Amino acid sequence: MKLTEEAACEHSDLTMDDVRNLIKKKDEIEEQIKAYYDVLEDQGVGTEGPLVDAEGYPRADVNLYQIRTARHQIACLQNDHKALMAEIEEALHKLHAQEKEKRGSGTAHDNPMEEEASLPATFARVDAVTAGSPAHTAGLRVGDEVIEFGSVNSNNFQNLQNIASVVQHSEGKALRVVVVRSGERCPMTLIPQRWSGRGLLGCNIVPVPR
Repeated sequence: MKLTEEAACEHSDLTMDDVRNLIKKKDEIEEQIKAYYDVLEDQGVGTEGPLVDAEGYPRADVNLYQIRTARHQIACLQNDHKALMAEIEEALHKLHAQEKEKRGSGTAHDNPMEEEASLPATFARVDAVTAGSPAHTAGLRVGDEVIEFGSVNSNNFQNLQNIASVVQHSEGKALRVVVVRSGERCPMTLIPQRWSGRGLLGCNIVPVPR
């Protein structure tokens, strides 16, 4: 991908449309990952299930080619997803810097209170994110305030068990998460999954007092 390189050479040309294009590519990758996870689920083996029987022979009850292909594609796509998330984050930082510079020079509208007032109410806050975790890969950062987590929002949120339940039922599946960061709405896609650390997310979320 060349967007970041081009943006670095032409700072003034980076727009929200550029970021949206990156996010669209990210969504497409997540759909592909989900499709390959569905293949593994249909075969009943997941990403780590054995492909040989008790005697060490290749299993005859599953499609070994499909499983190996799906596992390989998931690994490759997850690497692409991680790189793309880093590119999106860098693009957002540049975009925010440009907007801040414009506001400083008086060339952009300066009404943050109006923008903030239009945001939905937050119900939880991220207070810890482990590097390399699914939460970190998705783009969650410490201090993010959650306004949407899968099917959970400020209207139906009761306690953290609501979020835990969504996570448990969404392992390997794409979840839409929307947070408020620096007064701006930031949508992202989180895929709860096993990783080298504890749990399926690798972050800590606490409720926001209402």
